[in-house]
Amino acid sequence: MSGKYATETLAADKGGIGHAAEILRAGGLIAVPTETVYGLAARADSDIAVAKIYEAKGRPSFNPLIVHVPSRRAASTIAEFSPQADALADAHWPGPLTLVLPRRRDARLAAAITAGLETVALRVPNHPVMREILALVDFPLAAPSANRSGYISPTSAQHVLSSLEGRIDGVIDGGICSAGLESTIVAVRGDGSTQVLRPGPIELTSGTGGAAARGMIEAPGQLASHYAPGKPLRLDANRAASDEFFIGYGEVSGDCSLSPSGSLEEAASRLYGCLHLGAASQKRRIAVAPVPDKGIGRAINDRLRRAATPPD
Repeated sequence: MSGKYATETLAADKGGIGHAAEILRAGGLIAVPTETVYGLAARADSDIAVAKIYEAKGRPSFNPLIVHVPSRRAASTIAEFSPQADALADAHWPGPLTLVLPRRRDARLAAAITAGLETVALRVPNHPVMREILALVDFPLAAPSANRSGYISPTSAQHVLSSLEGRIDGVIDGGICSAGLESTIVAVRGDGSTQVLRPGPIELTSGTGGAAARGMIEAPGQLASHYAPGKPLRLDANRAASDEFFIGYGEVSGDCSLSPSGSLEEAASRLYGCLHLGAASQKRRIAVAPVPDKGIGRAINDRLRRAATPPD
């Protein structure tokens, strides 16, 4: 793929991470591994840098970004924390939980990050590469998934390059992401109630709901059509048609298996990898075996339903 960037693949070592930090300071774009998926990082305090994220991904301007910070203390300079938000942060940070909170009026963020909302999405990641980068720079990082908007999320450096090579400055090759699904997103309301806006690796027993619940997009991952492989996707299949790439689960085998042993955690970590294989196959369609809708299986099925929904 040609583009205006010569995309570098950087090692996940001191030299590569240091070079990535230099590019970020200069307003560039670097794909970085996290425990969830690879994120497309840019300095969150720069309108120009954040605009590059939207341009590289082809992301709609109404879809806000998640801001990554090194600590709860850093997060408190950006958002207002209630006792309920404090409890969630204490329990799950650093880790795959994003909190949607009221934005502080003095927060130094690019305007496009919040997409015109009075809230901001914040996360303290737990991946050593992302944490090292955040320790090297003195600004927060906006970092949505490092792929073209609406398509399959990346869990490897090669996935990033297949979508964004020539559109970003570099990618740090940190191997395969462990969780394999984007973070759980929880909004903490003014009355102290919480709402899960996107299911993910962390299971919470609060209220749930998507964009329709409040009539607007409040956080990433709420679009009806998302994570799409670029070809029709059939769910809850027990066998494949001749023109289908079949993704199995448990005792149902296929061209690729989410987890032969029936582990939902393994299925989550392999979901996007299998979808990438299906997208690259010669088959016209993809079929996926049933995945139990419990535990992290609810997050897996959320991604699959959105991937199977045709774009408007």
